[in-house]
Amino acid sequence: MTGLYIHVPFCIRKCPYCDFYSKPYSAELAELYVNAVCRNVAALKELDITADTVYFGGGTPSLLTAEQVYDILDSVQKNVHLHSPEITLEGNPSSLTYEKLAGYRAAGVNRLSVGVQSADNSQLRFLGRLHDADKAYAAVYAAQRAGFENISCDLMLGLAGQDIASLTASIERLTDLPITHLSAYMLKIEQGTAFDCEAVRGRVADDDLMSELYLAMCAQLADKGFEHYEISNFAKQGYRSRHNMKYWQLEKYIGIGPSAHSDFHEKRTACPADIQAFVAADVQKNVLIEENIDRFEEYLMLALRLSDGVDFDELARRGGRDTAESIFAEARQLEKHGLVKFHGGGFSLTDDGFLLSNSIIVHLLDCRKCTK
Repeated sequence: MTGLYIHVPFCIRKCPYCDFYSKPYSAELAELYVNAVCRNVAALKELDITADTVYFGGGTPSLLTAEQVYDILDSVQKNVHLHSPEITLEGNPSSLTYEKLAGYRAAGVNRLSVGVQSADNSQLRFLGRLHDADKAYAAVYAAQRAGFENISCDLMLGLAGQDIASLTASIERLTDLPITHLSAYMLKIEQGTAFDCEAVRGRVADDDLMSELYLAMCAQLADKGFEHYEISNFAKQGYRSRHNMKYWQLEKYIGIGPSAHSDFHEKRTACPADIQAFVAADVQKNVLIEENIDRFEEYLMLALRLSDGVDFDELARRGGRDTAESIFAEARQLEKHGLVKFHGGGFSLTDDGFLLSNSIIVHLLDCRKCTK
């Protein structure tokens, strides 16, 4: 089945660490945007798509009204075959109210992702967030009252002033909330953002502290009953993000909105990051990024992001049995260093291995070259 991603490119204020495409919110532009999304969804009808996930990402999707979200989902319902869908909306605590959340739930949204980032107010100020910790907690409880049973929170690692004690306190507070999922991201200074300066680099965690924070978080969340199912994602039993799993398992997805990407019909495309062009077009322009994709390399890279890991038969199907045997032999060597664990017919990275995932993946891909 296909996943549908809808990029909502509006923010009240740009966060200083964020390099995702977004523009200042205006009610007039948002209405034009919603109309354009509905036109693009209607254009999917001729593709006869069956979808089981819809994801509103951003930007700040919670700047849309409940009525606008309803209109988009109504268009999806009319033009796409929906099968027991997971419908996720990202929201910032500063723009979430009980009334809006109840409207989203009535519109069909059944999963909420709340951008909390930290339970420490000094760290939230460092990030330039518009909410404090109490506002974040209130948003999660309001979502629960509005009928949401599947709630995720975002957490950031490596912030200025963050140590293991403050991170542990944030996790303790977040896991006391009625949430089923937690996404934890290491702060990365992106080129061209407001954080892209030496003053900020000197305040955030270095590699050693970042590793300590990550491993402490993994241990604490395991104790709290959260499965570490992907490098940056943790879930209670049965609450993995079904939409994001599509990316990691090389399933089809279609993106709508400026800067949204698609992987469909064996082609990877992207809609240009231009809100004015998007709202002016009858149907969005998609630019070809890649075709004839190396699915073997992608499978190895993405499977090793997951606790499910790499399956021998699948690896052999994609790259040949000799290649699979070579990679598994090398993984046995990594197992001796505590970076890999074997299970069933495959292997995955340990928490320590996740910290070195990029270099491990490059190393294992070199094994493919040796068999050619």
